[in-house]
Amino acid sequence: MKRNFYYRFLFALMLLSTLMGVAQEFENAEENYFEMFQELSDADLRTVFFFSTSNRYNQNSAYDWLDSVNVYLNSSKKTSDSTAIVNYQLIQSQIYNDLGDYEKSLALTKELYDTLELYNIDTQILILELMDSNYAKLELYDKQIEIRRRKRDLGITDNIFFYDIYSNLGQHRKAMKDYMTEEKKNIADDDFFAQAVYNNNIGNYLRLDKSTPTALSYFNKANALIDVYFSDVIKVKTDNQINEANTLKGIILGNIGKCHVQLKEYEAAIPFLEESILTIKKHKSGKFLSELMENILAIANCYLQLDNFEKATDYLTDDLNPIKAENILQKNRLYAMYYDKTGDFKSSATYLKRNIRIRDSIDLKESNIKSQQLAAVINQEVEYSKGMIEEQKKALEKSRNDIAEKDKSISLVFISLVFTLMGFAGLVYAYLKSIKNQRLIAEQKHIIENSLVEKDSLLKEIHHRVKNNLQMVSSLLSLQTKNTRSKAAIQALEEGKSRVKAMALIHQKLYQNDDLSVIEMQGYIESLINSVQSVYKKGGHNINITIDAEGVELDIDRAIPFGLILNELVSNSFKYAFPHDEENGKIYIHLRKISGSEGFFEYTDNGVGLPEDTQERAESSMGIRLMNRLANQLQTTLNTDKTSQGVRFWFNFK
Repeated sequence: MKRNFYYRFLFALMLLSTLMGVAQEFENAEENYFEMFQELSDADLRTVFFFSTSNRYNQNSAYDWLDSVNVYLNSSKKTSDSTAIVNYQLIQSQIYNDLGDYEKSLALTKELYDTLELYNIDTQILILELMDSNYAKLELYDKQIEIRRRKRDLGITDNIFFYDIYSNLGQHRKAMKDYMTEEKKNIADDDFFAQAVYNNNIGNYLRLDKSTPTALSYFNKANALIDVYFSDVIKVKTDNQINEANTLKGIILGNIGKCHVQLKEYEAAIPFLEESILTIKKHKSGKFLSELMENILAIANCYLQLDNFEKATDYLTDDLNPIKAENILQKNRLYAMYYDKTGDFKSSATYLKRNIRIRDSIDLKESNIKSQQLAAVINQEVEYSKGMIEEQKKALEKSRNDIAEKDKSISLVFISLVFTLMGFAGLVYAYLKSIKNQRLIAEQKHIIENSLVEKDSLLKEIHHRVKNNLQMVSSLLSLQTKNTRSKAAIQALEEGKSRVKAMALIHQKLYQNDDLSVIEMQGYIESLINSVQSVYKKGGHNINITIDAEGVELDIDRAIPFGLILNELVSNSFKYAFPHDEENGKIYIHLRKISGSEGFFEYTDNGVGLPEDTQERAESSMGIRLMNRLANQLQTTLNTDKTSQGVRFWFNFK
């Protein structure tokens, strides 16, 4: 180990000396990392330089690097320099990974993985990290799990986490919860870069889970944090750190743009996507990034939706070679849309048929493969937990054995043989009785657990059926709306349907939860607002909605009246608070547990506010009367405050 440290330290000194000389030579020009790489004297220095330079393709393409590395590799093979051969194969693998050719990259690292124990720890880390990345890109998650297990066995990492794999398998909410649990505690308050990464990842899980408004707030926070990181002049930053921060900035801007696309705000999305594409290309030149591919497809979609065909085709034909199946399908859909809008229906049909063939091929394998991959991840987590329990058992058993040995020694010295035998007989009797009691407890525990499982299943089925029945009522109200001409009747039916959906959503959240006794309110409020927005299609999409209810859980007796009150408030804001569909409209929803079982709710908007005759309308308005009765169910009173801009509703509840 000391020898490896000495060699690495020597290599670092030689590299620093070489880089200082090269830096002086290129002092007045942009650094050419490719030429600097070639000027280094041996394979060890070139490897350190290559993997520590993030923007290595700034002036020469990855193919130029690959040609040069091939020359060095062939030369090393002729001289039988085994260390240099391994180093150049690692560089080759990374270049193929940067180009998006993950299968070729994986093939190279597999050769080295078979003899992993022959290399030093730094080389082992590079091999395992490359294999981890390649398996992830190829969606071979069971293999990725094996690599992570090997990392733990080698002591490279203490724990194994799977939130990224869960997200890739569509379990975005679980991925987010695991990520928040494991990563938040490791981030320092003054580490603005790490905080930006954290908020961007949380936002991405929410965006993929279709919780777009909440995701947008996390991305905006990440964008602000990365700007703070750039403006922090106290901490010295290397060129690589600045380059990585700029790349993160581009990814965050792209995510903000994609959120606007999900909200169908195409004009608002375009500036973010354009800046993102330019930033990523500048600071990650020559590398294949899925974020860049997604952003290009998203901006092409925006221009197509706005009928700007020239701009759309510029992006669609910009060396666009997607690798992921979902990106290929998206590209074909965009081409089909373009040809459909321009009247070339034959070409449009051709691209649609391509998608059908691809989708059919995916559908044959996707469901079964995802189930197998998910099962593999869960089994690995179970095995990891069992391993931890076994280690704890062994430690406890060792402790017990040590205590028993001491007791035995003391007994032999101070207690006579007769008392020893009597004590031993008593211990045997107690032990046998303990075994009998343990068996009885285990049997009772098994019966109780089976009963609880059956009860949970029945409760979930009941909530599912109640939700289905409420959805049927909502459908009946929709049918009645279509057969009614009276605007007042239609409005009343739509309001009734919205209230039914609010109650149905409660039961849906209950049977989807592991805990059937409470409802997680942050996700429920997001889903409720999306449901209300679908009713008021012409309003609500330009309103910035902020929800602050993270970590609050309510039982069904409080959640149903609370959900109906919130449904009325949001519906009234969409209908009356913003008559001109203002872009500066804001709604703020705050829900917190104060202490014990007591809570506080607040709802504000900055709309036109309440009319002067609010008191008179309250006596005749069904919505206000309904909210007051629901507040009574919560054993509280709904308070209303007029503000300088908009209105504020609030109450405390038990």
